[in-house]
Amino acid sequence: MKQFATITVIGRDKTGVVARITNLLFLQKANVEALEEQVTRGQFSMTVQASWKARDLDRDAVRLGLEQQAADLDMEIKLRFTEPRRRQRMAIMVTRETHCFEKILGAIKSGGLKKADPALVLSNRRDLEPRARENQLPFVHIPWEERLRAEQQALRVLDEYEIDFIVLARFMKILSPNFVWRFKNKIINIHPSLLPSFPGPQAYRQAYEQGVKIIGVSSHFVTMHLDEGPIIAQDCFAVRPQMTLKQIIAAGQKLEAATLLKAVKLYLDRRLDVYWGVVKEV
Repeated sequence: MKQFATITVIGRDKTGVVARITNLLFLQKANVEALEEQVTRGQFSMTVQASWKARDLDRDAVRLGLEQQAADLDMEIKLRFTEPRRRQRMAIMVTRETHCFEKILGAIKSGGLKKADPALVLSNRRDLEPRARENQLPFVHIPWEERLRAEQQALRVLDEYEIDFIVLARFMKILSPNFVWRFKNKIINIHPSLLPSFPGPQAYRQAYEQGVKIIGVSSHFVTMHLDEGPIIAQDCFAVRPQMTLKQIIAAGQKLEAATLLKAVKLYLDRRLDVYWGVVKEV
């Protein structure tokens, strides 16, 4: 049976990083199943999926080799051995709005997310801690007054809980590129508009003030560009005459929850591929 691992490399861009990592894997008898790398504003990031025949894998040698490369390159390199068919460990990040969180909790209870292992609820507030505890989910509160410190702490917690992917269930903080790079195409968000229209936190108000007749929601992967990540799922509703902003928000929130859950299920079914910034179902 094959053995699998995911390797992430992050740091300031320099020559030869891809060659050095892939050569190390070759010497360790690995097969590179997939490789993605990018450079943005001088920051290099790479994710490698590697596999070995069971008899060829020397975990200690691979780990030591990557640690040496990290020191030589002055980069962060992480190695995680995984099983391809195991349940994906999910973190849910929340603030205080309940509608998306409750929808996901309902799906967990009903068995609608059988391919996910709900492993953590992480929040910048304590409002939803009782609901997490009631559902036997670990809850971690991280104050978010200073973003760099908060994100560093959050990354440590996510690593400790061995999180595979993150669902932003109306988590009301902007994540930095430094955070997002570590979970490329593994952070799922919901936004209250048919992107690319009305980005930002006041989408329903903007739509209401513009008098649009169709209002929608978009679930997307998070990238370093605010509300511009690859779109996974969208839905919409018609604005009835004389509909108030409060009524629009209520209708939109119901749709947000359903669309976010749909996107999570598509992700867990491994039916999504991101190609040149566009999500395609496979």
